[in-house]
Amino acid sequence: MKKLSEAALSHKLEPLEHWRLKKEKWIVRRYRFKDYLEGIRFVNKLAEAAEEMNHHPFITIQYKLVIVELTSWSEHGLTYLDFDLANQYENLYKGME
Repeated sequence: MKKLSEAALSHKLEPLEHWRLKKEKWIVRRYRFKDYLEGIRFVNKLAEAAEEMNHHPFITIQYKLVIVELTSWSEHGLTYLDFDLANQYENLYKGME
């Protein structure tokens, strides 16, 4: 998969209102939960989706806060795969609300 151009990157990021660009090669999202275990259940769902796509995020758990960072190592930046996974994560999060 090819690294996205700056224009394509802006286009893909626009509908993901809670995601932000970090250092031009990462997208980052913070998810907040009512308690620790709900966050852990969400992380398990993220892990399953990551395995299915063979594309794995950095995940940080800080009590009721889960921070997800995506990039494509092989392309040294962001690809469509990162945004596909970000959209899946958004749907998983909405399913838990």
